[in-house]
Amino acid sequence: MLTKEIANAIVQETSIRLDRNINIMDKDGFIIASRDASRLHTVHGGAVEVLTTGNSLTIYPTQASRWEGSIPGINLPILFNKDIIGVIGITGDPDELESVGELVKMTTELMIQQAFITSQLEWKQRTKEMVIEQLLLPNPTYKTIQKGLEMLEINLLPPFMAVTIQLHQLTIQKQELIDKIEQFFGYHHAIAGFSSLNHLFIVVSHMEEQDAVKQMKTLQSFLQKQRTTFTLSYSLPFKELNQFHQAYLDCELALTMTDKENALISFSQFEVKALLHQMNSDLRERFSNRVLHDLNDTHTITLKTFFENDLNIQKTADALFLHRNTLLYRLNAIVDKTGYNPKTFNDSLILQVALWIKELK
Repeated sequence: MLTKEIANAIVQETSIRLDRNINIMDKDGFIIASRDASRLHTVHGGAVEVLTTGNSLTIYPTQASRWEGSIPGINLPILFNKDIIGVIGITGDPDELESVGELVKMTTELMIQQAFITSQLEWKQRTKEMVIEQLLLPNPTYKTIQKGLEMLEINLLPPFMAVTIQLHQLTIQKQELIDKIEQFFGYHHAIAGFSSLNHLFIVVSHMEEQDAVKQMKTLQSFLQKQRTTFTLSYSLPFKELNQFHQAYLDCELALTMTDKENALISFSQFEVKALLHQMNSDLRERFSNRVLHDLNDTHTITLKTFFENDLNIQKTADALFLHRNTLLYRLNAIVDKTGYNPKTFNDSLILQVALWIKELK
């Protein structure tokens, strides 16, 4: 736990404040950090004494020769979880150092505790991202996944959902965002981690769709308050771990099909478009061009708005700021140009599919 990196950080932090040399000794009594580079990697006899007795040691000028490699000052045990893991030594007149010794010891132990907590968080997050990386593979290694989950003390149970967040501008720390996500969903219901630089993936476990969507809306509100710009897509629910790969692809495909920011996008909204996306591109374009080839931009926008308003004449006219008769004139012109009547079910379906294909280009 007491690494050279942590020891050097402690020496730097405390020696500057005290304007005195600080030595950090490991559990064998070797100096592993010091402002005095000449003393590094040498045995500190006073530290060995502290490690043996478990008690602090004060060394006065007349006593320095009693302990190999020691000079006047005070030496105190460094405790972590009630075990001595090293010794901190402060060089100087022991009488002047008495008042600050315990404070330096406490500060040192707090820094080590914080470093340990940070390392544990980093380890856990790396493990989560390893699990996520495996789940997103076409052929994951389930033994690796299970081992990671056991280390995290997490069970993944159906129903599952996959969530992808594309971050356009992140205004908070990545780890803070991950912590918030897992807090919203519940620590036993979600694993979150970055699948790429600006894409965050969430494994949702043992949660019904309506409950998961509720938490996504909470997350959406949080991100908006943080002024983070994003697009969130989520998959259909599924029951097998081997379906995460396809669910991830579905989420990514939904993201490519929208340009909306700060939005929640369900793959179910794009499922038909996704099927069209997977068709042969030449066949798609031949169909779309045949149906829409004579439509200008005005007619295309009119048709799209008509479908967005569920074929409602008045709502469409209001949305386009048109008189009702003007809209009817345009719809009749669409019939003349395409041969399909958008006011009937079968023809409107053909026109809608042709529009969707045009948007895929």
